[in-house]
Amino acid sequence: MSTFPNSPRILKGGLVLMDPATAQVQGIISLQYNPERLTRTLTPQTAGGEADGQSEAVRFKGPAVETIRLEADIDAADQLELPEQHRATVEHGIGPQLAVLEGLVHPRSAQLLALDAQASSGTLEIAPMEAPLVLFVWSASRIVPVRLTELSISEEAFDPSLNPLVAKVTLGLRVLSVADLGFGHRGGGLFIGYLQAKERLAALAQPGRLASLGIAQIG
Repeated sequence: MSTFPNSPRILKGGLVLMDPATAQVQGIISLQYNPERLTRTLTPQTAGGEADGQSEAVRFKGPAVETIRLEADIDAADQLELPEQHRATVEHGIGPQLAVLEGLVHPRSAQLLALDAQASSGTLEIAPMEAPLVLFVWSASRIVPVRLTELSISEEAFDPSLNPLVAKVTLGLRVLSVADLGFGHRGGGLFIGYLQAKERLAALAQPGRLASLGIAQIG
């Protein structure tokens, strides 16, 4: 039981792997410690531009391209305090957690072997391997489909068998919008929900006043 029973429950951020056809959850990766910083970059997608020294009015072609970058720490110390409950950590350090993350950027070995078997049997056209839909979850109000664009792992401490005990992991994510997935895709529906949640938040913001800008009216 917590020493401070009235303290708020801290949620964990993480990734959820989902079958886009059935919505069945295939895996959950929760961050051991939430990062202290999360960087988001939004690049507007606009039409038009400048011609003959004149710029056109802004017209949106679609949702902005959003990228997310975060650094997470993974540490075996907590598990090693209870070795009987965490035998995998005792034997492999944080190797299992790192392997789960690396599974996001590799196809499974069975898929590779199946492709090789198809190629050896003379199959002329082999479809690319389908990966699960990855959702970035940062509270119930921020659930968005993403593509993993960067995975950097810095292993910083090891046990006598050279199993990693401490690591810093950098994740680069690109948000997948309806421009990428389409409106009929399950991930496209999640993106629309994500956008609508932002609009509801914007409606809660205190409106500005012209007087605060030093003007009484415009035009």
